[in-house]
Amino acid sequence: MNDMWQQPLIWVQTHFDAWVIFGFAGQFLFMMRFIYQWIASEKARKSVMPEAFWYFSLGGGLVVFVYALHKQDPVFILGQGLGVFIYLRNIYFIWRHRRNPASS
Repeated sequence: MNDMWQQPLIWVQTHFDAWVIFGFAGQFLFMMRFIYQWIASEKARKSVMPEAFWYFSLGGGLVVFVYALHKQDPVFILGQGLGVFIYLRNIYFIWRHRRNPASS
């Protein structure tokens, strides 16, 4: 019985280090933005982009960007780096509109 659990545990120990868990956390944040948007659209009975979508996007983008830097993956570095800029820009627009609603 002990041997049955030994192989899966060895696999987990060799494949799931802190960086992999960190990368999965970023992917989880990305998944949550879609779920949050889906629920908001269902409630409104139309397509909506709630503010929290951009915060989940930024959180997931930053986590995956740092993970990509660690892995030295130029595809993810470029893709997530651009995404982080876009998410920050949208959050800036939200904050600017809050401070001065007449400016938009």
